[in-house]
Amino acid sequence: MAADKQNEGKVSLTDENKKNSSDGGLGLEILQIIKESQQQHGLRHGDYQRYRGYCSRRLRRLRKALGFKMGNRHKFIGKKITVEMLSDNRYLLLVLMEAERAWSYAMQLKQEANTEPRKRFHLLARLRKAAKHSEKLEKLCESPRVDAKTKLEAQAYTAYLGGMVKFELQEWKLAMEAFNKCKTIYEKLASAFTEELAVLYRQRVDEISPNIRYCAYNIGDQNAINDLMQMRLTGGGGGMMAEKLESLITQARTKQAATMGEVEWRGRVVPVKIDKARIFLLGLADNESAIAQAANEETKEHLYETLLAECRDTIQAVREELKSEAKQRERGTEGDSGKVSHLQFLHSYLTYIKLCTLVKRNESMAHTLQAKLKEPETDESKRGPRPQDLIRLYDIILQSLAELSTLQGLEDDHTFQKEVSLKTLVYKAYRCFFIAQSYVLVKKWSEALVLYERVLKYAKEVQSKAKNLNNSLKDLPDVQELIAEVNAEKYSLQAAAILDTDETAEVPSQLQVKDNRPLCERLETFRLDTALVGKHPNLVQFPPDFQPIPCKPLFFDLALNHVAFPPLDDKVEQKGKGGLTGYIKGIFGFGS
Repeated sequence: MAADKQNEGKVSLTDENKKNSSDGGLGLEILQIIKESQQQHGLRHGDYQRYRGYCSRRLRRLRKALGFKMGNRHKFIGKKITVEMLSDNRYLLLVLMEAERAWSYAMQLKQEANTEPRKRFHLLARLRKAAKHSEKLEKLCESPRVDAKTKLEAQAYTAYLGGMVKFELQEWKLAMEAFNKCKTIYEKLASAFTEELAVLYRQRVDEISPNIRYCAYNIGDQNAINDLMQMRLTGGGGGMMAEKLESLITQARTKQAATMGEVEWRGRVVPVKIDKARIFLLGLADNESAIAQAANEETKEHLYETLLAECRDTIQAVREELKSEAKQRERGTEGDSGKVSHLQFLHSYLTYIKLCTLVKRNESMAHTLQAKLKEPETDESKRGPRPQDLIRLYDIILQSLAELSTLQGLEDDHTFQKEVSLKTLVYKAYRCFFIAQSYVLVKKWSEALVLYERVLKYAKEVQSKAKNLNNSLKDLPDVQELIAEVNAEKYSLQAAAILDTDETAEVPSQLQVKDNRPLCERLETFRLDTALVGKHPNLVQFPPDFQPIPCKPLFFDLALNHVAFPPLDDKVEQKGKGGLTGYIKGIFGFGS
């Protein structure tokens, strides 16, 4: 929150200093202001509530700076901004922030409406409020005091929010007209101004395009679905469009699923009666092609996760059907219990798809990490990828392959088992290669050399077994490249090992004799002892050993018992008689 308030001051200063444009009228960079504010105050992470709070605080600051307060703490007095008041562009900014605050609240409610449908009514009310404020801004910008660029941006902003309202109300034709108007204005602005501003305008056009295609599809343009699928591949259609695009694809597949009745796999035709399985299998080819055409690794990872989530849901639906089928078998309604049923074979097929997708996803991640591993490290403070990360990925791949070999219905399929064992050998070789590289990093040369030999053994075994299974190697990493890389690594490892032993051989061997005596006992001889500069140097023996010392003599006075002391009676004072006479003599000293 403290960082937000620091940034607020910076944004307000930069924006509010832009009061006049080149032709002398009031100017306001509407799109630039809202984009910078959104990126700095929560929308980079989809936090609409934080952005809404920022808009409220900025509105309060603007009203205070302009002296445009709505009454006092006891009474509200509504005020309207009129054209006559436009002596400062901050009055336009005030209306813009009101629209942004209402819009951000609407987007926050849209997120919450997924679990609380009643909030959709409040969402529509807030969107209408934002559109109303934008219309007010556009009306103010019609004043001759405002420059032409700000007028166009206000019209585009109003068209955008109006299109959002119609989009939520599913009034597709009106929404499409509003979005097209907004798109046209921003395209014209992008061609008329500097490249820095043009980038912002083109980004806004890219955000609007999926909405336009979606409206066109709902109006009846069947070609729009292809454009939407293409936008999905390039990562477009985020935010509001993401959920609608996924539901649209599901609806299209549901319509096609009625014509699908069976699927063939491993030479066996399996009827597909579950609707969820039909929809998934129909979209499988599209999902795989989408992953192959993905523009970047982030989009590819998102598509892999989407495919895996759909596959898990489908497997769960088939598993529930299997439970009911098992209950029927227990009752004796079906006789042939030895053969794998069609439903069980369909479950094995879906599990096969899931495991193969996991293997491909982890292999894609491994390729990305390998490319980063070969790049030189630019920032030493930032932790880069290490061979241990790749080892973990190949462990997951091998675990998935082990599950593949245990699928029901494929125990007697020897070709399938050979393919799985061949893939296992390939990924074992790669895993062993990166284990060897991790040993190289800690200078364990002998262990790394043994592991490199193991890699070559796996690779040659793959080459010998792959002669009869050529089709199985088309999707696997190239083993020949791995062999060449291992040979190169072996030579560099041997050279590094020799250099490492030469450095230690420079010290004479007689100086490296280990002596367990402490340093204080061998000061007359020099020994190279690395422990002396370590955490526990052997300097002296502590605690020291005990040594015998003479005891302190004890004296006993034995003669005292035999000594006769002289009488002391004459020394002892005799007590005088008591009375008054003795008292007076004592006072005056008589008789002493």
